[in-house]
Amino acid sequence: MKPVIARTKGYRRLIPSVTALVEFEAVARHSSFTLAADELGVTQAAVSRQIKFLEETLGTRLFNRLHRSIELTDEGEALYLVVAESMQKIAGVFDRLSSGPVQQELVLAATSAFTHFRLLPRLASLKKAQPDLQLRISTQMFTADLRPKEIDVAVRFGSGQWGDGSATLLFDEEVFPVCSPEWVKSRGTPVSLQEVANAALIESDATSEGWMRWEEWFQALGFRPVRLNFALRCSLYTDAIEAARYGQGIALGWRRLVHGLIETGELVRLPVASLKVSDSYYVVVPHGRTITPAIDGLIDWLRQDSSER
Repeated sequence: MKPVIARTKGYRRLIPSVTALVEFEAVARHSSFTLAADELGVTQAAVSRQIKFLEETLGTRLFNRLHRSIELTDEGEALYLVVAESMQKIAGVFDRLSSGPVQQELVLAATSAFTHFRLLPRLASLKKAQPDLQLRISTQMFTADLRPKEIDVAVRFGSGQWGDGSATLLFDEEVFPVCSPEWVKSRGTPVSLQEVANAALIESDATSEGWMRWEEWFQALGFRPVRLNFALRCSLYTDAIEAARYGQGIALGWRRLVHGLIETGELVRLPVASLKVSDSYYVVVPHGRTITPAIDGLIDWLRQDSSER
């Protein structure tokens, strides 16, 4: 018993205030003393005192105080990752013990393009595979942030190297030009990269790591057109594809997303060139999140071949 007691005292000496850690996690997650105080039901001054206490105890700064914002220092980031993971584990145990046998809701985060073209058309097959699954889709414009504690699983496109979760490969990707059947009928089928560059192109902003636009696509194929003829520019990829469906021009088709539209004939794939990209789709589980059978089943469903609707 004596060694256990001594070890416990040691932990209490090294971690003098659990309250300070709770308030630090809230500040780091919100990047705001004010929002953290509102969430915890205390004053901003009280939160500031706890952070100052932690910094004095550790002998290092945890946040850089900027003009109108704050950001974690390297030391603060290291502490946040450990504290957030530990709190998620504790919260998970509390939630499981208090909820009993009731089925927990799973929160899946993904970009609007992946949600619109990949998830929603296939939800019926997920319901069939897991009829008791309670799913909430959190649609993000950019790469999903795993800091919010409610996210259980996220789909990301990129290298697979992220520090906030464990990544599992879903599938690779290739990119090629697509347009509506009506556009081809009225203007003919481009047969070279130069003809594509001269056609009415629909552009969308790069909102994810590894996401490419027309200029990068041409360059990756070794072709550098003098100019590109943009008929329309969109912030969201979903809007660019919808514009292509309505005959406004040619968009870049990401195969895993537009396969269903090609299969139904709403879009046609132009037989000019296709580029296999180095980045891929991954499913990411935040650090500290317990992988339950429901999460395992969701990941298996996400990994199914894109030809399955």
